[in-house]
Amino acid sequence: MDGSSEKRHRFVETQIEGRGVRDPLVLDAMRTVPREIFVPHELAAEAYDDTPLPIGSRQTISQPYIVAFMIEALCLRGGEKVLEIGAGSGYAAAVLAQIAGEVYTIERIGELAARANENLANAGYDDVHVRHADGTQGWQQEAPFDAILVSAGAPDVPTTLLHQLKVGGRMIVPIGDNFRSQELVRITRTGDEDFEQEDIADVRFVPLIGKEGWETAEDEWEVKPPRLVRARPAVSISVPSLIAKNAEIFTQIRDAKFEPLLDRIGNSRIVLIGEASHGTSEFYRMRARITQRLIEEKGFNFVAAEADWPDAARIDHYARHRDVPPSEWTAFARFPTWMWRNAETRNFVDWLHKHNATRAYDLRAAFYGLDLYSLYNSVRVVLTYLDTVDPDLAAIARERYGCLSPWEADPSAYGRAALTGAYRKCEEDVSHVLVDLLEKQQAYTMTDGERFFDAAQNARLISNAERYYRTMYYGSRASWNLRDSHMFETLNQLLTHHGANSKAIIWAHNSHIGDASATEMSRRGEYNIGQLCRRNFGTDCFSIGFGTNDGTVAAASNWDGAMEVMNVRPAHAQSYERLFHLTNAPGLMLSLQEETELRAKLMRPLLERAIGVIYRPDSELASHYFEATLPLQFDEYIWIDRTSAVKPLASIELEGMPETYPFGV
Repeated sequence: MDGSSEKRHRFVETQIEGRGVRDPLVLDAMRTVPREIFVPHELAAEAYDDTPLPIGSRQTISQPYIVAFMIEALCLRGGEKVLEIGAGSGYAAAVLAQIAGEVYTIERIGELAARANENLANAGYDDVHVRHADGTQGWQQEAPFDAILVSAGAPDVPTTLLHQLKVGGRMIVPIGDNFRSQELVRITRTGDEDFEQEDIADVRFVPLIGKEGWETAEDEWEVKPPRLVRARPAVSISVPSLIAKNAEIFTQIRDAKFEPLLDRIGNSRIVLIGEASHGTSEFYRMRARITQRLIEEKGFNFVAAEADWPDAARIDHYARHRDVPPSEWTAFARFPTWMWRNAETRNFVDWLHKHNATRAYDLRAAFYGLDLYSLYNSVRVVLTYLDTVDPDLAAIARERYGCLSPWEADPSAYGRAALTGAYRKCEEDVSHVLVDLLEKQQAYTMTDGERFFDAAQNARLISNAERYYRTMYYGSRASWNLRDSHMFETLNQLLTHHGANSKAIIWAHNSHIGDASATEMSRRGEYNIGQLCRRNFGTDCFSIGFGTNDGTVAAASNWDGAMEVMNVRPAHAQSYERLFHLTNAPGLMLSLQEETELRAKLMRPLLERAIGVIYRPDSELASHYFEATLPLQFDEYIWIDRTSAVKPLASIELEGMPETYPFGV
């Protein structure tokens, strides 16, 4: 191979195949097309870098991975007739031409259309036809097309393009109501006027200008991002003083007075308690103290945490003194282990165990998990249960769950296989197990209602998790919404299980428990359990958010990476956190419900920080800040100015504990 060919093979291996593209036709095409022909001569040395490059007329040639990702999503099999909207320099059209039989590409900028035509001719692609026109109107004379690829963001799917698809044809197009953030969708024409739409990924493309696109000046999108972040913003000096005046200030968590907060919570049935990171000791300890008071003084029945159901069941067995055999697996053993396997959580669990010790079983406070990542542990729980109550159904369930077995080491790979058609979906099989269980509910609950409820919830989790891993592969809003819908569904199952007067405490990240409709999330089409609770329970739910300025946090740099204790950067000048830091209060609790001068001032949207299990301080603004309206997001906000990392549990600290202890060794 010459030097250029060798570069292409290496870049396909690392940037394209290495990031999950598996279609052999796409990989072969990317290895074949000389990208250096489609970039300006002075940038030829950067042709195989993992980045978009300028091609003139204020346009760019897309990042190679994005080109490969979008073409793979078209599911081409060779010989098709394809329309591309947004020729740019002609590179994507050349890649398409390596697979399809004939390619038609439209570019609205005349200079680029001429250059794309020249580039394609120089590269020998005679079966690509270039047209200078409004791409939103398609190419009616050559329609219909087997596939249409749109390489610019539209406010909605252009109707004209829809009707230029063949029945059975597919279109890939970014759509969204702002210039800088879109959802990449795949649309399949299933009939004359019938179309199916799938969400694929969150993306950012230049706007699609035209009759059925954005009718706006070309340069307007460049100065109107979805949120304004100024280099030297003006900072309020009056709002911090109003915050301090209206809040209850404390120095140490042990000194905080909770009576005013408990009065504001009143008779709420659901209290959602957040955290601004998954690895901050003070958030965990403060949340635990509030929870203890709610259980002791207001009769709350259970805590439901952003944790896997089977892992949380280990805590529940211990906390409620349930007579169950020791588990054969270790709870909270998957990444991120420190999120629940830490000293702060252990202290609360030990308190709950002691609190429940002298109470009748029906009056003991329970602990549950809301999340759905425990696909294979849940399978084991369901099969173990059925082995004891219905061996015949257990055999059927084993066969049905068997379709998931090849993916146990990497559940996300199942989603990739199912979506590309390389492996049959397990959706019907896993749903049937749940149906079979529920049909026998009356017979099973006569033996042990608690065990049946646990098994049924695990079966629900498996069904939802199967769908989640199918959608998660593309990283779109659909997977986020499915996950929070599962959390809300689980909450409702728990409320029903515990009776009409039951009361719940939710432990989850701010991004889950705050009302998503009051944040930038809603512009991406995302919702969360906090929004679902507000919509369905109204004033019967009460949400509490947290924030901090600086300190340390337990987090990882990458998914599945090692836990690190990282320094938290001081809050951004345009953030709510900055306003609270300027109060000079070490800690405070602030009601956001009352119609005051302060609430009116806080209604102006600002940035808010969210640190999950991943923290990237070097790109903090892009990675961890989002726009929000705080008084609409939470009912209460708890501020702790300087915070510290949670303390993970080392094995030596657990030696000598009973086998039923939830965290194991």
